[in-house]
Amino acid sequence: MIRVLVIDDSLFMRTIITDMLRKDPEIEVVGVATNGEDGLLKIDELKPDVITLDIEMPKMDGIEVLKRKATMKHQPKTLMLSSLTSQGALMTKKAMAYGADDFMLKPKDLARIRGISQELVTKVKNLVNIAYISRKTGPSIEMADKIVLVGSSAGGPPMLDVLLSSFTTSLPVAVVITQHMPEGGFTAALAARLNRISPMPVKETENGDVLNSGQVYVSMAGYHTVISSMVTQSGVKGGRIIHSRAPPEHSVRPAVNKTFSSAASAFGPLTVSTILSGMGSDGGDGTLAVKQHGGTTMVVRESDCLVYGMARAALKLNCVDSVVPLRSMGTEISRAVRAMGG
Repeated sequence: MIRVLVIDDSLFMRTIITDMLRKDPEIEVVGVATNGEDGLLKIDELKPDVITLDIEMPKMDGIEVLKRKATMKHQPKTLMLSSLTSQGALMTKKAMAYGADDFMLKPKDLARIRGISQELVTKVKNLVNIAYISRKTGPSIEMADKIVLVGSSAGGPPMLDVLLSSFTTSLPVAVVITQHMPEGGFTAALAARLNRISPMPVKETENGDVLNSGQVYVSMAGYHTVISSMVTQSGVKGGRIIHSRAPPEHSVRPAVNKTFSSAASAFGPLTVSTILSGMGSDGGDGTLAVKQHGGTTMVVRESDCLVYGMARAALKLNCVDSVVPLRSMGTEISRAVRAMGG
């Protein structure tokens, strides 16, 4: 049983979160706390495996809880609950810097709160099952000649945990993840979290980034990540990231289609793409572009997804080489990269 303590000043949120967690037979809610001070006392008393922690609370907020928890003997994993606001993004980045293990976005519409149930349970389970990586070497400074593309939206972040942690070693490629998220800093917090569990270093994209081998890039929210081909003075071919404020596509920016299509043009047959969980049809046309340029295309199987809209959009275009279980995706990507040679 995974022992969870819920810390939130809202009676409504405490009730909803507790209710969602208790429906899973592998999770036991051992207690609730109404503010940060109460939460610290109950961490010491109940010794939970995981705490869910609201950021904005009276008496002591979530950031202060993280600071004080760092000095305690018992160190439960921490899942922050963040509001979908610019202030929420700023505080989430700060929470990750102070040792939070993961974060989850609370819908603005209370009617949609129940919809986060599966994501909440998945994140709690991931926290106790995924180990942090201790990398001894820094990122490569060798420009990548091959690229792996990952697109995801609703339900995607927990799957990114599983995918990146499943790689047993650094891959000789650049990996670009385009995850639909609100603007303001949430993708920076996601990159910081993924950096702790990936054998390859992870960073949020910056305009002008040269794509290096063995590096993972998370598309910055608010900009399309466009991959532009480049050639160095010595004649080495590779790619560069260009941030674009072009209008949203399928109501999202970054759009998976933009990243996939531009990368396919730049890297051609040395491209591998995969789509994880996500609502809508973004990614379908991009997957088709990868296929048309001779690349390798995959989507995760439906039973592993919270929402199957994006993967289904690609399947409807008959451009998917394989449908893969999430737990096998890392192996299949690695196999496809090896098949490219070089």
